[in-house]
Amino acid sequence: MAVVPYTEKDVALLARLMRAEAEGDGDLGMLMVGNTSINRVISDCLDFTELRNIRDMVFQSPGGFEATQKGYFYQAARERDKVLARRVIKGERFHPAERTLWFFLPEGSCPAQWFGQWNTGRYKSHCFFAPLESECPRV
Repeated sequence: MAVVPYTEKDVALLARLMRAEAEGDGDLGMLMVGNTSINRVISDCLDFTELRNIRDMVFQSPGGFEATQKGYFYQAARERDKVLARRVIKGERFHPAERTLWFFLPEGSCPAQWFGQWNTGRYKSHCFFAPLESECPRV
């Protein structure tokens, strides 16, 4: 069962985002970006109170994903990436991104905090950050 409502267009959109943000980190890196993305839809807290669906999340502005501003994002979704997107839509979670709302690619090591949010870990090139449970209990 899905943790957020979705259509097949949403699956393709999320797959394109995951690929554009983390293809270099392989399937697991893409799944973690998917976790962060889905968490933003369900969180209803902090910077993400107006997001009601996958499309809103992908194109959130300001505060959305940089990948949507680059041509690579606009390539057609691959079937293998859609499979990954469906996994996170159905609720699969992957450490360290189980509760994250943010990630970024640092030049060096991951900071303990980023804009007041705590580092939950690193996977390959990306550092992941989650709010406190008291700030975002739905995540």
